[in-house]
Amino acid sequence: MHISFLLHNAYGIGGTIRTTFNLAQALAERHDVEIVSVFRHRDQPQMGAPAGVRLDYLVDLREKSHGYDGGDERFKLPAKVFPVGDGRHRQYSRLTDARIATHLKSTEADVVVGTRPGLNVHISRQTRRGPVRVGQEHLTLAGHSHRLRRELSHRYGLLDAVTTVTEADAHAYRTRLKLPGVRIEAVPNSVPAPLVAPADHDAKWVVSAGRLTRVKRYDLLVEAFAKVVAARPDWRLRIYGSGDASGNEKSALHALIGELGLHNHVFLMGPASPIEPEWVKGSIAAVTSEHESFGMTIVEAMRSGLPVVSTDCPHGPREIITDGHDGRLVPVGDAGAVADALLGLIDDDEQRRAMGAAALASSARFDPGRIAERHEALFTALVSRGGNGRSRSRIHDALYSSRGAVFDGVYSLRDKAASVLRKGQTA
Repeated sequence: MHISFLLHNAYGIGGTIRTTFNLAQALAERHDVEIVSVFRHRDQPQMGAPAGVRLDYLVDLREKSHGYDGGDERFKLPAKVFPVGDGRHRQYSRLTDARIATHLKSTEADVVVGTRPGLNVHISRQTRRGPVRVGQEHLTLAGHSHRLRRELSHRYGLLDAVTTVTEADAHAYRTRLKLPGVRIEAVPNSVPAPLVAPADHDAKWVVSAGRLTRVKRYDLLVEAFAKVVAARPDWRLRIYGSGDASGNEKSALHALIGELGLHNHVFLMGPASPIEPEWVKGSIAAVTSEHESFGMTIVEAMRSGLPVVSTDCPHGPREIITDGHDGRLVPVGDAGAVADALLGLIDDDEQRRAMGAAALASSARFDPGRIAERHEALFTALVSRGGNGRSRSRIHDALYSSRGAVFDGVYSLRDKAASVLRKGQTA
């Protein structure tokens, strides 16, 4: 199969970029795979190009490049196709509308895969007839704004499949969005095996990693660790990750560390890439988020042989950790429960090692090869049935004929689309 991924910016750093690269590289062992980046702002991908995968781009933002697109008049005009409800909307324009459309109307791929809601909408509206259209969701339906959810309820009906990273989110898409004929599957993100040896569980360090944002609740982790230090002052905590643009969260954490007298026990380490050598320096990992769309850092820590103490937040942790076997799940927002779980592993060397070994074994199910097989099975099934065939083409014609093209953010054709779909399914 020829598989084409459409990615916001392959030249930056982020979880979606990382998991797309992992999947594309694994699929490239058996298929013709490309990644098309909407934007390019540097010469080389910061996360390294995936082996065996062609990398292309549509809009050049390198100011010193001969192909620099920042001066194009269309670049200054707001996008019409990319949905306003997607948080990246301000970065898109009439230029991206046109470049993405040209790409999707000319692609020779058997399968076209979008990697965020706005790009999934582009794929649903602009891909030529023939290729299978798959929209990946790396966030959660509940995390989208009402405006975006309403847009997706209309646009996603033109996709052949939607994949989510958790079963809980797949259930939300099946029950909250009416998408008859669209296959909805949960396929988790993949994490490759580290190139370093697993943790030996002797180091008296707890490790946490992720962006310093409010939803990660590092303040809760610091408060919990104050209780840990009161009982076991020989243990310390490292938190890896960059702060937000304002720097407010980082400043607040520094203030809290000072207030609790933890300068010698809690350290904000900044970002680390690769992160695997830092995980294995610890013996326990900690996640205290209010919400996780998946939980990449949980899997990364487990693949490094660490048991993870995590809040049992929606949606990912409970689908990754088996409580009491390869980690611990504790109530959201409960610093005392976090501290107790950490101390339970700190004070029991045998249990800590056993859970670390179990984490290493159970996390192998997230290996890129295994995850690629699941995507491959989905793509093969969809290609074999020819996308959604005649019924999907009828909907596309009804919604996006020359007269219907003026339909942008207005949902007056909803009943008509549903009627066409019902007729197509019964034909």
